[in-house]
Amino acid sequence: MTTLDAKLDRLLGAKTGKALESALGLVTVGDLLRHYPRRYAERGELTAIAGLELGEHATVLAKVERVTKRTMKSRRGTIVEARITDGHRSLSCTFFNQAWRERELIPGKRGMFAGKVTAFRDQLQLAHPEYQLFDSEATDVGAAAEEFASALLPVYPSAQGLPSWSIARCVSQVLDVWDGTDDPLPTELRDRLGMSSLEDALRKIHRPQNFGEVAAAQDRLKWDEALAVQLTLAQRRSNTKSHPAPVCERRDDGVRVAFDERMPFELTRGQQEIGEQIAADLGTEHPMNRLVQGEVGSGKTIVALRAMLQVVDAGRQAAMLAPTEVLAAQHARSLRELLGDLAMAGELGGAENATRVTLLTGSLNTAQRRQAMLEAASGEAGIVVGTHALIQDKVSFADLGLVVVDEQHRFGVEQRDALRARAGEETAPHVLVMTATPIPRTVAMTVYGDLETSALRELPQGRSPISTSVVPVSEKPAWLDRAWARIHEEVAAGHQVYVVCPRIGDDEESSGKGKKAKKSTVDDGDGEEPPPDDGGEQRRPPVAVIDVAEQLAAGPLSGLRLGILHGRLAPDDKDAVMRSFAAGELDVLVATTVIEVGVNVPNATVMVIMDADRFGVSQLHQLRGRVGRGSAPGLCLLVTEAMGGTTTRERLDAVASTTDGFELARLDLELRREGDVLGAAQSGRKSGLKMLSLLRDEDVIAQAREEADRFVTADPELREHPGLARMVAEVVDEERAEYLEKS
Repeated sequence: MTTLDAKLDRLLGAKTGKALESALGLVTVGDLLRHYPRRYAERGELTAIAGLELGEHATVLAKVERVTKRTMKSRRGTIVEARITDGHRSLSCTFFNQAWRERELIPGKRGMFAGKVTAFRDQLQLAHPEYQLFDSEATDVGAAAEEFASALLPVYPSAQGLPSWSIARCVSQVLDVWDGTDDPLPTELRDRLGMSSLEDALRKIHRPQNFGEVAAAQDRLKWDEALAVQLTLAQRRSNTKSHPAPVCERRDDGVRVAFDERMPFELTRGQQEIGEQIAADLGTEHPMNRLVQGEVGSGKTIVALRAMLQVVDAGRQAAMLAPTEVLAAQHARSLRELLGDLAMAGELGGAENATRVTLLTGSLNTAQRRQAMLEAASGEAGIVVGTHALIQDKVSFADLGLVVVDEQHRFGVEQRDALRARAGEETAPHVLVMTATPIPRTVAMTVYGDLETSALRELPQGRSPISTSVVPVSEKPAWLDRAWARIHEEVAAGHQVYVVCPRIGDDEESSGKGKKAKKSTVDDGDGEEPPPDDGGEQRRPPVAVIDVAEQLAAGPLSGLRLGILHGRLAPDDKDAVMRSFAAGELDVLVATTVIEVGVNVPNATVMVIMDADRFGVSQLHQLRGRVGRGSAPGLCLLVTEAMGGTTTRERLDAVASTTDGFELARLDLELRREGDVLGAAQSGRKSGLKMLSLLRDEDVIAQAREEADRFVTADPELREHPGLARMVAEVVDEERAEYLEKS
């Protein structure tokens, strides 16, 4: 029998099987059948060319506009260039020494063209495209003609050498011999919801007769994805509630009250309200699992500190987990500064009810690490701040009552579980998760469905506005010169500047460091042609901190005091650089995203983000939150070579248009593959979310959550529903452990 687990190489041949695996990671029948069409084209419909992105492998349905053939100047042979159009914008398709293409690509013909999107002189083109024309006279009669005979043409996510129509042919071969599958949904549920069978949905998503069949198939496949995730989260909520938690009630005479009395500022209304929620949660015997999301600079650290002090007052410990050593050290330092003598337990000048803040990271020297671990294990440290090192088995706590995880998007649920386990088997500590990446409600309900959520929307008084501008260096190179001049002006005014780069440098990509790849592509008659195997403009490596710092010091920023900060520096060196910058001893800090979260230098007013298109929307929003933290307004400059009209530029323009992180979070989700959102948060692997839209399918997610709670309440291990258990296993599998090791 041909099942979903059957290997593709046995059905389609070793060569095709290897191509599908290497290009798209498709190994089994199930993998291929769940490689859903990205969209469906009708024979009379053309693809919008304006939305194509440089570097992507695209399949477009277009019409041949004109074809030209000419002799190359510098070598023997010919170039055939075909212009294809969607009626509004054109692409060029170029072929070397293939004169017969001129006879085949007749103006007016329609077809599907697939290739890598490149550019030459700001004009889009497809590099060495493959194509299938709709007219059977221009292609092989038989398979190709039959393929385009259906009313709807499925267009699949494709790869170089594996165009959409080749994938469609593989799917067709597999469907012809597939014996179907058992339905994981109970019949009662399927009948009640009016859902089609899984087998019917998988067949019709690939072979629809009309858009009605597409919609019905999508509804069923979306439901399966939503239910699988919600079952996973329902089981997690059930397991969490089954463990008792350490009760940490508020005290009127503890270190928290002492801290509140000496706070030099007033809490915002949001900080007060969420603080009350957390205080109530900590006082119960059920583990708190709360997500606090808030804008950059909304005061989440104060909320977390007050929660940790309540736990310390109860005679227990709190652990704070940060994503980077720079941020861990920054947190430890800022907590000590906020607490003053309340953090000096056992030291001369320490307050009577003081606690101790201990930093524990993986790269402390042996003596420092031994001392930090001793303070955690003995209970001497009331607050332990660290990175992944806190998850290691060798680290133990005397009585861990609360875990604070900063920047949840950097950690999977398994990492939170591993830190919980440090508290021992009898109790589960309370968990408070913080993120400055605002999360739409549907994402919170799906990705963080095991957490209660709270939002800090109000910014503390005194925060300055941040303006953001895109610097399109390909179109307006003089704007970059103006950016460097602006930095000189800011420094002259007594302020400081960040320059952020995507890469460190001097690594495996160093051969391309700081250099643009050669713009070699098809000549339009004014110059020499490239060799026939040149694939057009290749995307250069991202710019690197080390290279940019050298270039700036020797060029546009000469005379200024520059520092470098990145993740490969030794911890002491990183700390020294940050201290120097914070003390005003450096004018410009050239850094990677290690400064993305938590770093607080109020005197920094400008941030220049190089290759801004290499960062996500939320990350850009996080980064620019490092400026405008003092009395002077902030400025963020997004430097990019992305051309106008592309989705990439639209994304950067959107970041420049608003500082509302919640609005940007929604945009980010619209632009990214939503499965990646779930994968990063849940297990770090390629996720099972392929059909479900976390923005558009809120009703499906909410309904799936209700059904999941009903199933798990009656059957926590899903022993009576093996089909549902299989669905859960597809979302959360053994790869989670591998993710933990790599993180």
